[in-house]
Amino acid sequence: MKALIVLEDGTTFWGKSFTGPGEVFGEIVFNTAMTGYQEILTDPSYRSQIVTMTYPLIGNYGINDEDNESLRIQVEAFVVREYQPFYSNWRAKRSLGDWLKSQGVLGIEQVDTRAITRHIRLSGAMKAGISTEDLNPASLLEKVKAAPGLVGRDLVKEVTCKKPYRWVNGEIKEFFPFNPNGGFRVVVIDCGLKFNQLRLMEERGLQLLVVPATTSAEEILSYEPDGVFFSNGPGDPAAVPYVVDTAKKLLGKKPIFGICLGHQMIGQALGASTFKLKFGHRGANQPVKDLATGRIEITSQNHGFCVRQEELPKEVKISHINLNDGTLEGIKHRELPLFSVQYHPENAPGPHDSIYLFDRFMDMIKAFSEGKYQ
Repeated sequence: MKALIVLEDGTTFWGKSFTGPGEVFGEIVFNTAMTGYQEILTDPSYRSQIVTMTYPLIGNYGINDEDNESLRIQVEAFVVREYQPFYSNWRAKRSLGDWLKSQGVLGIEQVDTRAITRHIRLSGAMKAGISTEDLNPASLLEKVKAAPGLVGRDLVKEVTCKKPYRWVNGEIKEFFPFNPNGGFRVVVIDCGLKFNQLRLMEERGLQLLVVPATTSAEEILSYEPDGVFFSNGPGDPAAVPYVVDTAKKLLGKKPIFGICLGHQMIGQALGASTFKLKFGHRGANQPVKDLATGRIEITSQNHGFCVRQEELPKEVKISHINLNDGTLEGIKHRELPLFSVQYHPENAPGPHDSIYLFDRFMDMIKAFSEGKYQ
């Protein structure tokens, strides 16, 4: 089925749908990961985005029941060079095309994804539309221009959980109180979290309570947590002031760890603003330098906004930087039990170089509970 892709600047690309008819709009971006398309598709940070994969062959290992990072596919549409319907993997249960079709998500193939990627790198991420129904470039372009963009949009409310829940043995459970004789207690603020963040914290013996992003600092403290975690999420960080307000009220009261959007919420709570990157960082091969050790980590990333490091107060130390463009990738407070990173140490998908950050969070909670944090 023929499909037309039109970008906001009028650039057009042609392809074919492998999931049937449809018409969608969103911000078009590219991801450089060679594997992990299932994790990418279920990452809530991609809400309202059309994802283009730079790796040319997608679908060859199918879809399994274990690697989802949320309860549903989150992207608006998926664009690949070549789709492989005949999958081969011992864990696979269904094809990528069937999975996309079951959730009403457009999959487009036979597209010059190298040309799309190069265009976004030169011109920046922008709005786009994909249609199998309106194949008139001028008509579809008008619809693209009328569609909402990401700047100023609060997408967190679309992906956060509706009510608190417990994460136990790798599964979502109805809310119940923390066990006073169990491990350290952590409240997870769900801005669009990925399940592997919960898996890795549970592996370290932490009791986890996940709450909606709209939960107040007062309610979070009422659960008497030993630590607070701010998750990743989609959209413009400047459009989520209620989470920033929560972060401000929690500073210094409990150990805090933030990832991606959570890092941006913490950065704003500390007084810095955020800005939109030209085409963002999305992939599993982004080099990041730990300034304390000089160690280079290859990281998984998915973000289109960044914290302005020059606006951070002197009490905040820059801990990590991106070696491709020098942008801020991590901070640590010099006095308070707080650190955050812009990238995804939960490696879903991606390398395992940064898993140590979950151990660091555990160590910080333990030291703070014993009155030894410095």
